[in-house]
Amino acid sequence: MSYQNILVPVDGSKISFSAVKHAVEIAKLFNSRLTLISLVSEDPFTDADFYYYYVSAPMKEHFIQAYANAEEILKQASEIAYAAGVQAETKVLKSVLLEEGIVETAKQLETDLIVMGSHGRKGFKKWRLGSVATAVLCSTELPVMVIKS
Repeated sequence: MSYQNILVPVDGSKISFSAVKHAVEIAKLFNSRLTLISLVSEDPFTDADFYYYYVSAPMKEHFIQAYANAEEILKQASEIAYAAGVQAETKVLKSVLLEEGIVETAKQLETDLIVMGSHGRKGFKKWRLGSVATAVLCSTELPVMVIKS
């Protein structure tokens, strides 16, 4: 089996950069296309008419800063790929639910492997915060490689 199109969600954590390194090695092995994405969680009220009248300037600034942070994260991730001799495409995407953004992007790009990190939350933290990796695993038929360290 070979992988031609690898998708890696990157959130700036050490574990997500570790996932990038693993994906780069797979991309080198199979001469695969590598796409690195960073998702900005979109406010679910942005399409509501009242939103434009009452949203505060700090909230708008928050989203502007989130996009800038995502671009910086992807720059760092693409430098990892470039240093290993792999070209990577980068995309900042917005999504209300991160797992939906990952799965939909994988479909759009005709991805055949998702490589992502898992923070390894357990107990109450996992219940409260959820697990994006688990949600992706449950939402796609694609192979998903989960990196834990």
